[in-house]
Amino acid sequence: MGRVRPTYIKRLAKDLVDADEERFGEDFDENKEELKDMGEFNSKKLRNRVAGYIVRVVQNKDR
Repeated sequence: MGRVRPTYIKRLAKDLVDADEERFGEDFDENKEELKDMGEFNSKKLRNRVAGYIVRVVQNKDR
């Protein structure tokens, strides 16, 4: 089973994908770099958790 993520991570990831779907994809490393370029995150741990959940959001949108 997967890990349960806090609601704020899920909400943030969904909002970012809804705002700009073309920017994010199914590759964690590319999403991480996109978030780094945005400069919105102070913490690397938070940025990585959001990037990981963005992968899940994009995969579910394809289905």
